[in-house]
Amino acid sequence: MRLKIFLAVLLIVISAPAFAQVAPSATGEGVSLPLSVGGGATMMDLDWGHSRRMEGPTVWIDWNLTRVSKRFGGLGIELEGHAIDYGKPKSIPRMRQDSYGGGAIYTVQRYHNFRPYGKFLIGYGSLDFDNSNPDYKHDTRTIYMAGLGVEYHLAGNLWARGDYEYQFWPKLFQNAQTLDPQGITIGATYKFGHRGLQY
Repeated sequence: MRLKIFLAVLLIVISAPAFAQVAPSATGEGVSLPLSVGGGATMMDLDWGHSRRMEGPTVWIDWNLTRVSKRFGGLGIELEGHAIDYGKPKSIPRMRQDSYGGGAIYTVQRYHNFRPYGKFLIGYGSLDFDNSNPDYKHDTRTIYMAGLGVEYHLAGNLWARGDYEYQFWPKLFQNAQTLDPQGITIGATYKFGHRGLQY
């Protein structure tokens, strides 16, 4: 229930600027700010036994270097965070996976209303889990995240986003094992700057 409330509030917050009657901050070909913010819901396969999936909110911020200078040719910087804490299987009631990272995102040239992209991020992972050892139920690691996705232009500065991400958590459980969670995120992005800009 909390996840549904969060997603409803997030959708309202992200959608509100698209309908605001505000005059553009500049005219001509210039861009006021090469920044995008967004959020959505993620369904993650935990890589923790058979068919163990959970959900949680995801947020991201992108800084588009192409909009600063054309020589960067589709390159940008992304910051992203996941909080996978909903829909816990009964067999692992302590489970929670949080991940935060930053890195490069590369966007392919816009095709009609679609913009495909790929990304590679390095970050921090925090894992709570059930264990027979009472002194070892939490671990943290440097993690790596790679993903592919596509954005679809809805209206004005608002875009829908679908994203697949694969994560690599090395040397967990006292260096004996790795985790490879992977998941799908559905959400929306608000791109600051001129409405309808071809970026």
